[in-house]
Amino acid sequence: MRASGLKRVVLVLGGFGLLFFVSTFLRATDEPADKKLEEPRRNRFFSDVNKNISNIFNVLQAFEQKQKTMQKMLEEDREGWRAAAQIKQLSVKKQPERPNAEIPDQQKSPKEKKSNKLFPDSALFKVWGENLPEDVQTEAQSLYMKYGYNAYLSDRLPLDRALPDTRDKRCLKKIYPKDLPSLAVVLIYLNEALSVIKRALRSIIDRTSKNLLKEIILVDDNSSNDDLKEDLDAYIKTIQQQNPSLQIARVRHSEQRGLAHARASGWEAATADVVAILDAHIEVNELWAEPLLTQIKGDRTVVTSPVFDKVNFDNLKVNKYQAAAHGFDWALWCMYEGFSDGYNKLKDASLPGKSPSVMGIVVADRKYLGEIGVIDKGMKVYGGENVELGIRVWTCGGSIEVVPCSRIAHIERAHKPYMPNLRQVMKRNALRVAEIWMDEYKHNINMAWNLPFENHGIDIGDVSERKKLRETLKCRPFKWYLENVYPKLDPWDNIVAYGGLKNLDADMCLDQGPVPGNTPIAYNCHFYGPQFTYYHSNGELYIGGSKSHKYNANRCVTDSGRKEPGLYNCKEAIQKGMAIYWDFTQGKEMKNKDSKKCLEIANGKLLIRECSGQRWEIQNIAKPF
Repeated sequence: MRASGLKRVVLVLGGFGLLFFVSTFLRATDEPADKKLEEPRRNRFFSDVNKNISNIFNVLQAFEQKQKTMQKMLEEDREGWRAAAQIKQLSVKKQPERPNAEIPDQQKSPKEKKSNKLFPDSALFKVWGENLPEDVQTEAQSLYMKYGYNAYLSDRLPLDRALPDTRDKRCLKKIYPKDLPSLAVVLIYLNEALSVIKRALRSIIDRTSKNLLKEIILVDDNSSNDDLKEDLDAYIKTIQQQNPSLQIARVRHSEQRGLAHARASGWEAATADVVAILDAHIEVNELWAEPLLTQIKGDRTVVTSPVFDKVNFDNLKVNKYQAAAHGFDWALWCMYEGFSDGYNKLKDASLPGKSPSVMGIVVADRKYLGEIGVIDKGMKVYGGENVELGIRVWTCGGSIEVVPCSRIAHIERAHKPYMPNLRQVMKRNALRVAEIWMDEYKHNINMAWNLPFENHGIDIGDVSERKKLRETLKCRPFKWYLENVYPKLDPWDNIVAYGGLKNLDADMCLDQGPVPGNTPIAYNCHFYGPQFTYYHSNGELYIGGSKSHKYNANRCVTDSGRKEPGLYNCKEAIQKGMAIYWDFTQGKEMKNKDSKKCLEIANGKLLIRECSGQRWEIQNIAKPF
């Protein structure tokens, strides 16, 4: 309706315009003029008018056609809106009214999109890999299981991909000495993905100053993958042709000897002033070497570590990690911790910070590292060797620093293919470190792993040479290390008994129960983590483990006045007036010192009640009590 009305208005206005033009011309021709010129002039005028009328008609015709098209589109839109309104009306009618019904989520489609994932439970496909063809999913999953990270994606990323600059802004303003020591980079690998090794090499060559990088040493701990033979050889040959001044050496173990031995092999092959021992699944970032070399130039007894930025195992994206100290617990598992209060007061995150240990990547003066025994070759496979190095460096006169202006991107595997369960070898290595370095604190390792002090049945190898090295270097006692280097570590000097706590009459064990939760339970004895119990000389009873650090809170078994015992933060329990201290003798009752009631089991349930003489026995005795 509106379109046709508009068309009529335009036609009328056009007609008026034409009449106005003709009348104006005729008025002009009434004025005196040369009669000879008058006739041709009129002929030209009517010819022009005829053309103008024709043009106006064509314009109006085209305008009318456009109006028809617009009218049709408007009608179609109206029909569409009517249909949508009807559908909405029908859907509303289909929904019965319900009191207190939840409002449906308007963002969700009525039908959930069906997933095409062949491996929905695989960690690889939780974030990455949406809508991939099935054959690609199968290949990617197979490679993931083989390597512990997304090798399928790695094979398709550029070897020289750009990395985000994760350094503190103050790092960009630092100027480093020109006469820095030369550098040897050691890459350790065992059946690593070829593209990952290539990318590590590419990053080292592209992002390390040529005047600093003297050599790269690749240590193969007896890999079996075919592509790490001829294919890798061909790539290294290409690199050597492109960089004739760079030395590249290869070390191949005839049998798998483990991470510690491989690192020692790399050190032995190096000739540069400083050796950087790296994993092969890394990418160094811009200007990574200069900050480390500067610290070592200033003090050759400083062992340094860069900051590791995390590379996701699934999508291989780089995540910035804050600079932190490298700590460990009494089981010798590594962890990140804050720097000291003194460091934090400086309020400058670009400064190096002291660290109790070093987490994997080591950059040190090559000769100094040799003087203090390099790395203990007696450590098996993986784990504990970094803590051993940290204790040795500190107690034998050196120090360890984490250098925030040096950044290396490191792939965090989802699993370690060469040994899915590291607990057994880690336990063995931890006991070896304790025997050599921890003096009277060595049994804390046994308590952390719930092992008896004697006859634990684990062979830690010959430690005589390492003990002799300690004597030769005149290293300080471990007590000094705890007091001066790692005061955050709880010495555990008041634990008198540990392990599973078994009720001899009910033949069940004390268990921490559901977590989260505050109710311990009686459960069939299995003597694993949830049943680890620690009894202290002051009568405190921990369940579910004992924290290794002073800044962490432990949970005590409490008598809070109810039938069932509680399990609460020890300090908070005292503040709330709960009774947390227990009298216990091996093979006797467990009686609360305040309430005088006992911890007992009846019909499979853990209770606090009047003592009936039920007997308890704990697995291991640390001290007489």
